Amino acid sequence: MQHIADAVAALEHGRISSASLVEAALDRIADPSGEGARTFTAVHADAARRQAAAMDALRHVGRAPSPFAGIPITVKDLFDEHGHPNHAGSVALKGVASAMADAPVVRRLQRLGFVVIGRTNMVEFAFSGLGVNPHYGTPKSPWDRATGRLPGGSSSGAAVAAADHMGFGGLGTDTGGSCRIPAALCGVVGYKPTARRVPIAGVLPLAPSLDSVGPIARSVACCAVLDAAIAGEEMPTAPPHRDVAGLRFGLPRGTVLTEDMEPAVAEAFERALARLSAAGAQITLFDLPELAEIPQVNAKGGFAASEAWEWHRDLIARAGNSYDPRILARIRRGERMSAADYVELVNARARIIAAVAARTAGFDAIIGPTCPLVPPAIAAVEAEAEYNRINMLLLRNTAVGNFLDRCSISLPIHRPGEAPVGLMLTGEAMADSHLFAVAAAVEAALGDRA
Repeated sequence: MQHIADAVAALEHGRISSASLVEAALDRIADPSGEGARTFTAVHADAARRQAAAMDALRHVGRAPSPFAGIPITVKDLFDEHGHPNHAGSVALKGVASAMADAPVVRRLQRLGFVVIGRTNMVEFAFSGLGVNPHYGTPKSPWDRATGRLPGGSSSGAAVAAADHMGFGGLGTDTGGSCRIPAALCGVVGYKPTARRVPIAGVLPLAPSLDSVGPIARSVACCAVLDAAIAGEEMPTAPPHRDVAGLRFGLPRGTVLTEDMEPAVAEAFERALARLSAAGAQITLFDLPELAEIPQVNAKGGFAASEAWEWHRDLIARAGNSYDPRILARIRRGERMSAADYVELVNARARIIAAVAARTAGFDAIIGPTCPLVPPAIAAVEAEAEYNRINMLLLRNTAVGNFLDRCSISLPIHRPGEAPVGLMLTGEAMADSHLFAVAAAVEAALGDRA
């Protein structure tokens, strides 16, 4: 089964059991020819089987907590789960006590009966867009596994798990693109909500000013259900159907969003724009000069470095030698930022958010490529200079949505067999339900992406 709605229908009509759904996911994880060993830092096999059996028993007597009861999902190794340690993809936290309670977003999923099948791998402390983890291994993008290509980060395992059917989707976090980048590089859908809609309590922080919790799954509708669940909706539903005709997309003119695209990305992006236009969407070039200001105001490290340094400085003093040196260097940039630098950054962000809101108010979404690259080879980032260069390219487009405090989604637009390419749609702050409806219309209009 491909999507959450498929599983819901099969469970409702008795064509499948929760136990069989969980076993199928566990089989995929355990397959020695697959990526399971690198995709998960912990697999809750026994607990998942017990929960699935309980959901089957409740459904048999008409007491299932929701239509989603018994559907297996994953959580990033950044969320508190009762009885499990939260290592955040690092060995610096080895020996940390197990969490005493679930993060609110995890608890909300469990109340609906979703079965958490395991904790997915990630970039150490979520501080990179590449997906590389020297401690637990780097899961490979589904494309060209013979070469071994980057999955994107930091929610690398969540995207690989969704692409490889090791569950029906999962929770990631997105501070600068960490749901959308791996979704683009793995050929699935990744969502960054308006941050304040979804609680980040019980989630190990990177930069609380930018951190958000979002889903990665195989369709817009799957992401919409998971997003609604973690946002606290009592009964999540898929987006309402609407036609793409008449939707208004703004394409920023002459900005970094469309610079330096690899040929495969440019071709897929232009093809998608042509199909949307032919289906009746309005795509308008417009000026958005504030985008050029964002790298300038972040030049000293931005919120990520300053706020990460505040959280990590004591741990670095104790266990800094355990960190991936490339992650450690990024965190240490915050050590050099002053309080005045931080206040200046806060004020600049508020000014840019207000200016951009005035320019984009007439559009249903800003449109652009999620990343300018198809998945680079893992071997290509072994050198530090290339690690940093490719990392900045992958983060370049997605980080805009976090800085502007908006909702944003990546959906695949490549043809079957082609290198994965993501299309990014970014909506207004707190317009998440509208963006999901727009993204579902785009997904339907692109169809088989031919």
